[in-house]
Amino acid sequence: MENRIRSFREAQGWSQGELARRLGVSRQTINAVETDKYDPSLPLALRLAKLFAEPVDQLFLDHWHPEHSR
Repeated sequence: MENRIRSFREAQGWSQGELARRLGVSRQTINAVETDKYDPSLPLALRLAKLFAEPVDQLFLDHWHPEHSR
């Protein structure tokens, strides 16, 4: 899963530490999410979406498509 957290964070002028503080997580968690080493929990993904005022699917891009039955 690809994410756009870094670009949204930088657009706000926030460091990883500032974003972490606002979310109540560690800076290491933000770094791991931004570098695709960790997929956030659903509660964290929802908090990110609320903080950036964006739908979750604008922050996290999933390129998976279901098979279509015929």
